[in-house]
Amino acid sequence: MGKQLKQLTNRIQYLPHDPATDRPILAAICGRRQTLLVDAGNSDTHAQLFLSELDHCHMTNDHSVVLTHWHWDHSFGANQLNSVIIAHENTKMHLEKMVDYDWSDEALAHRVETGVENQFCADMIKKEFGIDRNITITLPTITFKDEFEIDLGGIRCVVKHVGGDHADDSSIIYVEEEKVLFLGDCLYPSIYAQQPHYTIDHVRQLLETIEMFDADIYVLSHESPLSKADFMGYMMLLKLICDLTEKHKSNHSNLVNELSTLLNRPLSQLEEEIVYCFMNGLSVG
Repeated sequence: MGKQLKQLTNRIQYLPHDPATDRPILAAICGRRQTLLVDAGNSDTHAQLFLSELDHCHMTNDHSVVLTHWHWDHSFGANQLNSVIIAHENTKMHLEKMVDYDWSDEALAHRVETGVENQFCADMIKKEFGIDRNITITLPTITFKDEFEIDLGGIRCVVKHVGGDHADDSSIIYVEEEKVLFLGDCLYPSIYAQQPHYTIDHVRQLLETIEMFDADIYVLSHESPLSKADFMGYMMLLKLICDLTEKHKSNHSNLVNELSTLLNRPLSQLEEEIVYCFMNGLSVG
């Protein structure tokens, strides 16, 4: 298999996302003294692939890893990394609950029934791990409350807790020298709920925080990196849907009609899904 790592900037390389088993982007931020890895992968196999790719590029200086949030696809490979693991204190709290979980089909089905697990995640865990699910939860070694800075040698990373609907522990990583912002999954809707949802307050708060960082490249974990122009367009769309949801409340057709008029075209499938999630969020207390 050919080289899978891609160059994002001079000092950042990444392994692209893979929707086949919901593997998120994994990235390496390379300073003179250390390399910081962004997320640990969704399995031992995913993490090993990342490490072998880094070895091919002769990236062997001390590694630490920062978790963007606790969800399985970002944390289950940590066991393979043999690194200092940095995460928000809530990330550690969520992972601690999972240490003694049984990962059999029956146990997964039971957790889905009781709302502890999400059906999509359960299916992807089965697909990624196969029958033999020898899953080891590795807990963070360094936790922070609001913000954490790390100097890798000529390159500084700011890890900032932002929360949001997708995960209360979501953190973003800003690399000022490269003008890159890693967003993890923070802008995705809640998935551990009866229906996926966005809440107006959470989205507005998130966007306000994200705007504090001056970036040229924005990395959402399950899609290709976005340019500033593309990401600004996405932010404007979310702001607009926030405003229209507030205006029209649960009147779905009025919201869709006005949004379609403002965009001067029918809504895309993604836009329809975002509106649906905002509608679901209206009933979230």
